[in-house]
Amino acid sequence: MTTFPDIRVDDPLTEETLTGSPKFVEGRGKAGGTAMTTFPDIRVGDPLTHETLTVFPLFVEDRVQAERIEYLLSGDALESGTLTVEELGESGSVPELVVTNKGDSRVLFLEGEELRGAKQNRVLNTSVLVPAHSSLKIPVSCVEQGRWAYRSRRFRSEGTHSSSKLRRILKESVTQALASGGGHRSDQGRVWNEVSRLMRSTGSSSDTMAMADAYASSEPRMGDFRVNIPYVEGACGVAFAVAGKIVSLDLFDKIETCRKVWDRLMTGMVVEALETPAAETSSTPSSQDVSALINRWREAPPKPVPAVGEGEELRYESLAPTHASALVFQDAMIHASAITSG
Repeated sequence: MTTFPDIRVDDPLTEETLTGSPKFVEGRGKAGGTAMTTFPDIRVGDPLTHETLTVFPLFVEDRVQAERIEYLLSGDALESGTLTVEELGESGSVPELVVTNKGDSRVLFLEGEELRGAKQNRVLNTSVLVPAHSSLKIPVSCVEQGRWAYRSRRFRSEGTHSSSKLRRILKESVTQALASGGGHRSDQGRVWNEVSRLMRSTGSSSDTMAMADAYASSEPRMGDFRVNIPYVEGACGVAFAVAGKIVSLDLFDKIETCRKVWDRLMTGMVVEALETPAAETSSTPSSQDVSALINRWREAPPKPVPAVGEGEELRYESLAPTHASALVFQDAMIHASAITSG
């Protein structure tokens, strides 16, 4: 034999991995890996509208590759008890939490989802795929400025999600931090300012300046939106428009994922729609407008960066002022999102 064989080196086996106990993972993703280079073909469905909120279901034509990736959503894993989310040590750390996954399945956290409890409520700075049987530090932002005391030892999911306005701050500032070597850190000051603005806009009160209290004040209206804008069967993604302007787009690898997170995503968007008067509606968005955004996104060159957990993250800096990113694992786009709101 005149050529040396190709050799792949796997992660080492240790006592922890052999016994099945969780191993601590600092971040498994690597930039420059085998990220998916082709954007999926997407069909934009007919819009659903209630008051100032318009929703476009998105359908992916070919899901064969993506459907083979197995994972649980964070809410399901937390409810089952196979996953815990806690403060980083007894003293805690505002921009980080510790996730321990004792289950046999990967767990997906979504950018912008809210976790409540422990010393203060947080939201995820980016989407994270947590490996099975591992512990992982995840990057978060505080959305409860006036509390730093335990209400519970562990975090829980209430099925709430950030608005597009808050997600834009997260995505923009994290992209900037990654470019400067700062990791997945957000601009915490801007996050607190947005929560304060939301409290004033919704006329909400909160002893701890908690975003959750602004959401609670909108809960009586939430049911009407859910009835008028239900999940559309077969949808793999969703685009939201508020007052005639497209503000966000989320795309998932599975129909089941989209079905489960539809109402979660709606929470932040309903709050945003309720604070936007109908008089501010400029025009009615069309499916063609959504398709145009997707086409621009498809043509934008991605910049690979290390993911927090498994997979690889893509950032689309050339789309600015739209900010977009995608979590890719084994050539499948697990979650991609674009935020356009100012």
